[in-house]
Amino acid sequence: MKKLVIEATKERIVAQSGLAIVGNLLNLTNLASRLNAYRLPDISRNPVCSNADVAKSYIGLLCQGKSDYDNIETFREDAFFALALDIQRVPSSPTLRQRLDHAALTEKWKAILHEESLNLIRNTNAEISPVYSKDKPYIPVDLDVSPFDNSKTKKEGVERTYKGCDGYAPMFGYIGQEGYCLHVEMRKGNDHCQKGTPNFIKETIQSARRLTDQPLLFRLDSGNDSRDNLIIFLEEHASFVIKRNPRKEKAEDWLHIAQKYGICCEEREGKKVYLGSIPETIQLKDQIRTIRKVFKVIERTISRDGQIFLIPEYEFETYWTDLEVPPHVVISLYHDHGTCEQFHSEIKSELDLERLPSGKYETNGLVLHFGVFAYNLLRLIGQESLKKQDAPLKKKATRRRIRTVIQNMITLASKLVYQGRQWKLKVTATNKWLPTFARLYDAFY
Repeated sequence: MKKLVIEATKERIVAQSGLAIVGNLLNLTNLASRLNAYRLPDISRNPVCSNADVAKSYIGLLCQGKSDYDNIETFREDAFFALALDIQRVPSSPTLRQRLDHAALTEKWKAILHEESLNLIRNTNAEISPVYSKDKPYIPVDLDVSPFDNSKTKKEGVERTYKGCDGYAPMFGYIGQEGYCLHVEMRKGNDHCQKGTPNFIKETIQSARRLTDQPLLFRLDSGNDSRDNLIIFLEEHASFVIKRNPRKEKAEDWLHIAQKYGICCEEREGKKVYLGSIPETIQLKDQIRTIRKVFKVIERTISRDGQIFLIPEYEFETYWTDLEVPPHVVISLYHDHGTCEQFHSEIKSELDLERLPSGKYETNGLVLHFGVFAYNLLRLIGQESLKKQDAPLKKKATRRRIRTVIQNMITLASKLVYQGRQWKLKVTATNKWLPTFARLYDAFY
């Protein structure tokens, strides 16, 4: 192998060409004007680095999968970073940290990021795919808590989570099969997942109805089995599938109910599965509503290996729902709720947000809102890339992973040239992602 000679050059070589697409998406929002219009306490009226410059700089970092403040130092002298994101002055690491600390003292920045993220999804006409129940479409909305492991740190708000690690336990709301993030709420690690959830549900319903007028289907796990949640869904006319918390219920009792009200299917010798539902009434303010308690009970007398049990084994799982569909459809709809674990993983791993950068609880809450904004930007880019078959990835996909977007569309190498009073990005002709990149840039310009 021949030895390579490493030399410095004054040519503008760009390693993150995809930030040009991110900049186009940011220009479709009112984020910059709204942040600049709000004056933060203890910050001069005309700071050297505006609020918009600070916010765009941090979003630019997150879209590369970098969350640490010190990463901004790499781009302070980078002409393309400022040009692509329309930044007048890239802040230093201390400025970025201090400005976010000040902004976190109020709720205004969080509200602006949340509203502009929703407006961007709506204004770009992003497709939000439904699930079907008896040929009727429902837009799925998945609510779930995800522990963020911040072990061996002394950050404010870090407590023992239900996963057995020290960290935070924020709650997320995702919409559609694409997984756009509707809402996020920062929580301490030892907070119960139901704490604050009724108000979170109300806010999420409002956010979802800003994006779609189709019927909504909320899916939650057994940690949110609460009468308060059921009442909110019924009053807001939103459908739901919630896994019930068995608490002190016994499998033998459910077997008797299943034998009386359910349908039995013997999947194999020694294994019987009972499916069915029983009605349940709930008192609202001015009326009584009837919902269903769907159950699945399994009775095993022989193991899959052929071993005969002396005492039969019983399992059961139950769900709350207002859908008038067969029990197996309800259970299948709930099992699809597990996809949101991938969305959690993308925020925590691909955006490098699991170990949040600040020692202050409120600042980390603001950082999480920035992360959700960047996540939705990258999700929009990924879904737009699937509209035509011009990408070198031939595997059929309905959703492009955030990691794939960052690796192939954000960290795309090019050469920045100023020629004929125009800035040009020159990408090598052999790059198979060039047609996709050019199409995405034009789509959001």
